[in-house]
Amino acid sequence: MAIRNVRKLGDETLETVCRPVKKMTDHISELIDDMLDTMYDANGVGLAAPQVGVLRRIVVIDVTGEDPHVLINPEIIETQGEQKCYEGCLSVPGKMGMVTRPAYVKVKALDRDMNEYELEGEELLARAICHEVDHLDGIMYTTKVEGDLEDMTPPSDDEDDEE
Repeated sequence: MAIRNVRKLGDETLETVCRPVKKMTDHISELIDDMLDTMYDANGVGLAAPQVGVLRRIVVIDVTGEDPHVLINPEIIETQGEQKCYEGCLSVPGKMGMVTRPAYVKVKALDRDMNEYELEGEELLARAICHEVDHLDGIMYTTKVEGDLEDMTPPSDDEDDEE
């Protein structure tokens, strides 16, 4: 398993529609492991294969840090409601923007054993599913941002020193 380089906004790979996965191979299995390692290493909640330069319809998501989901050839089959929240992306480091997404999503996908399953998600999981599936269609969240992208400002260590 390895940490892969995450492609950044402006890389043509991120604007390309990905091809479906037809069968599980050693290469695909290794890619999934590397994607999980890369996502965790970058403190992300999701990662799509094009973000690591592979034009295949594969997504990994883990919004809790303890429950990873592998979605191969995912297809959103149901959405409900609406939520508006700040979103970021490992391919757009240091930036975030307000995006409206469904509050509930149901997705049909294949697991890493190529068995079909459905995953339902609300709030952050719903947002992550939509965000990552968009990547597979060459769509960056930056095209959906309402208003301007903003700088993420981590808390300053100096604030703890103030009395």
